[in-house]
Amino acid sequence: MAEEEKDEAMLLEAENALKAVATELGKLEIESLLSGEADANDCFVEINSGAGGTESQDWASMLFRMYIRWAQKRGYKTEIIDENPGEEAGLKSATIKVSGHNAYGWLKTESGVHRLVRISPYDSNARRHTSFASAWVYPVIDDKIDIVVDEKDLKIDTMRSGGAGGQHVNKTESAVRFTHMPTGIVVKCQSSRSQHANRAEAMQMLKARLYERELRIREERADAVNATKSDNAWGHQIRSYVLHPYQMVKDLRTGVETSDSQGVLDGEIDKFMSASLADRVKGNTEKAAEAAQNNASA
Repeated sequence: MAEEEKDEAMLLEAENALKAVATELGKLEIESLLSGEADANDCFVEINSGAGGTESQDWASMLFRMYIRWAQKRGYKTEIIDENPGEEAGLKSATIKVSGHNAYGWLKTESGVHRLVRISPYDSNARRHTSFASAWVYPVIDDKIDIVVDEKDLKIDTMRSGGAGGQHVNKTESAVRFTHMPTGIVVKCQSSRSQHANRAEAMQMLKARLYERELRIREERADAVNATKSDNAWGHQIRSYVLHPYQMVKDLRTGVETSDSQGVLDGEIDKFMSASLADRVKGNTEKAAEAAQNNASA
């Protein structure tokens, strides 16, 4: 109608409305992919620096900032559960709790090794460095999912909290570390001044790790893969972030890339997540079809 009446204002309004509908449909299409058992849950994001000292620790802190920025853009709440600073700069490790609808569903495909290439600000000769850091994502377990942890399987250590916190840090042994002896999983919490609160949070983190481990084992069995994360972590890069000699961030699983590296580091990572989710769902669908065909042949 706008074209027939040559009404430019109405035509522009119609185009904008169609663009808004297309954007909303795209979001709904992605949301439909979040149908896993724990996709709607909150989650923990655990970040660890790789080998390389200060350079990798700085990269870990950049990833830490990226995920916090991403969560803030989506209106999610974040809480720093544990933070282990590097000697000179950055982070050796950190754990963030991200709370919001579908937090785990969105973030679960971020698990893996992230590679950074840049001119190091810590190199007086301004040489190019490659650094690695990992991000692992675990769902917060709610009452619908029953995970039983036997107390006799736990080694429990208490210690003084570290990192920022002012006068209350290092006064009492409020930080708690759980080691799950059968699996070797270690979790630590120091977010509260109360040891009781930290114990409760650490238990929640441990249950999340055990649940995610069980999901991973099931998937590995289905794929006939026997390796675990601890064995293959540094050989399974999922994304490269190149800041020199050109600007590019590329997901190595889906091929999605962008030259807006600063935007990515500021939390603009939805396009990578969406592509990974779609790829995972497509893969699961193909596996199910192949299994059904094999069963029918048998």
